[in-house]
Amino acid sequence: MPDIVYAEESYAIIGACFNVYNDKGCGFLEPVYQECLGIEFEHLGIPSDAEVELRLKYRGRQLKHFYKADFLYHGKILVELKAVRELTGEHRAQLLNYLNATGFELGLLVNFGQYPDLQHERMVLNDVRATDEF
Repeated sequence: MPDIVYAEESYAIIGACFNVYNDKGCGFLEPVYQECLGIEFEHLGIPSDAEVELRLKYRGRQLKHFYKADFLYHGKILVELKAVRELTGEHRAQLLNYLNATGFELGLLVNFGQYPDLQHERMVLNDVRATDEF
């Protein structure tokens, strides 16, 4: 069985997301969950930065447009938040594009909008499976 990329860090991040979901439930807009998660990360001592501007390039030239990550954990894991009824292929494609564009190896897609449980998926760049839930 292959090693899980950043397993310990992933579990800590998802655990923090569950703490927020258990307190707030579903029904709020994404910015509410993002603010709560930032507070939760700080409370748990999880090193992260919110709304980090990540520059993109095309043919070796930096673009004027940039991607703003919901959270960047310790400079190595992208965390993309949603507050929708259910994650779709478009959400997964968005995170995969962000991983490809930035070169980060792992992304977590977290949906606070699904009832009755938090929905979360891991996406590993260059992984044949593309996504795996845990």
